[in-house]
Amino acid sequence: MDRRALKDKSLALYNYAHELLKKEGILLADTKFEFGSIGSEIILIDECLTPDSSRFWEIESYEIGTSPKSFDKQFIRDYLNTTGWDKQPPAPEFRKM
Repeated sequence: MDRRALKDKSLALYNYAHELLKKEGILLADTKFEFGSIGSEIILIDECLTPDSSRFWEIESYEIGTSPKSFDKQFIRDYLNTTGWDKQPPAPEFRKM
């Protein structure tokens, strides 16, 4: 697989999504893409730009060095980091707030 082509496709996808989301007040903080190939054709092979594969932040609350209001699962990770959980089963119980 051509690394340059993968880089170009990744940046094109990211930039496209970044511009669309920016218009809605959302910052695409990071994401991942998974590619495969059929013959010499590069194809996107898995979900992309979902809360499982990306982090979305509210632009208004973004400040360097903080975890801004998010529209993904980062708030769960942040919560778990405050519980003292050693990341071994069982996971902490979630309570409705």
